[in-house]
Amino acid sequence: MVKIFSFPAIRPVPKKAADIASAPYDVVSTEEARECIEKNPDSFMKVIRSDAMMQDLDPKDSQVYATAKRNLEEMIKGGLLKRDDKPGIYVYRIEQDKSIYTGFVADVSVKDYEENRIKRHELTRYEKEEDRTMHIDTTNANTGLVVLLYRDPGEITSYVESLITNKNPDGIAKSESGALHKVFRISDDEPVKKLVSMFEDVGALYIADGHHRAKSSVNVAQKRRAEGRVTEEAGRFMAVIFAESSVKIYGYSRLVTDLKDYNPETFLNKLSEVFEINSCKKVDGSLSQIPPHKKTDKPLHVFHMYMGGKWYELSAPVENPDDIIASLDVSVLQKKVMEDILGITDPRGDQRLQYLGGSKPVHELEESVDSGMFKAAFSMQPVKVKTVLKVADNGEIMPPKSTWFEPKLLSGLVIHTLD
Repeated sequence: MVKIFSFPAIRPVPKKAADIASAPYDVVSTEEARECIEKNPDSFMKVIRSDAMMQDLDPKDSQVYATAKRNLEEMIKGGLLKRDDKPGIYVYRIEQDKSIYTGFVADVSVKDYEENRIKRHELTRYEKEEDRTMHIDTTNANTGLVVLLYRDPGEITSYVESLITNKNPDGIAKSESGALHKVFRISDDEPVKKLVSMFEDVGALYIADGHHRAKSSVNVAQKRRAEGRVTEEAGRFMAVIFAESSVKIYGYSRLVTDLKDYNPETFLNKLSEVFEINSCKKVDGSLSQIPPHKKTDKPLHVFHMYMGGKWYELSAPVENPDDIIASLDVSVLQKKVMEDILGITDPRGDQRLQYLGGSKPVHELEESVDSGMFKAAFSMQPVKVKTVLKVADNGEIMPPKSTWFEPKLLSGLVIHTLD
């Protein structure tokens, strides 16, 4: 079984929730973060991306993290943020387009992560893990949410829904995409104890989004444990927990800065040795993924490449459908294209390879390549949720940035401190 815990969160005072809530730290560029802060000085972005305010410093300079800590403390002292008077669990609902996602925010155990009851399906990227470890340790807080999934044994989802029936939200904010984010505080002892006890029937939690935030929280706990200063709260980290049936997955796009020793023509020729390549006559740039044109009864790898102002569909038969990792499109792209052709052997650290969230419209890939910043972009098809959970259950690891989960949560609506 896994354990969940209530905690006394720090949250925006209700009238300021909409001003404070911000996009997560890892979905905006430095320029976008800076613009957000300049437009809205109350934005939580100045805590999670304080580097955007300090352009003359290395983003990993200790002063950057000290500024994040100071900004958080000033928001508390200034009355923008306030700690709840007793522990609670926080139902988090997102109303996005025609979809409604309902989960809840609670603490989970570092020990459950260490003993693989909180399961992973991806490795982290070194620089991002280092950054968030410093951020959490310096601010003494979990300022962003890890998204966890569970297999509902029967009644958890409906019970969580019942907790907010006829209840007004304690905080409400809207994302730039127009999604409405609502937080409902549940602090009465009886429902909190019941929800905690219901998880006695849940054998594992699965990280959907926030591998870096989770691993960084564990790093901080282990560091403080070694130094003899770990607290009960530092041995836990904050997560928002959803039933696995209630989320969506998109592909995760790739962009490459150069084609190594190839030009576009010779690169296409080299790709044609491995893939069947067809030009795409018309692509709707507003879509988050391009529907496959190639149809077959047999398992098929399909992804799309944008280069030289054109889209191409690349396809190849799946060689071993029983090998769950090797049969992933992202695995084939990494091995057959990134490694064998472009020489990108470290997808976690090679700066020639960059990523774009899969829910973004494909016209952003086109613009990135057309600008000259990148030479080619690859749009991927989504992996099924059940495949992700199976990978984690098998103790296997997917290539970095294999999945883009929705919903995306806002930062600043719920904060957990390590003391």
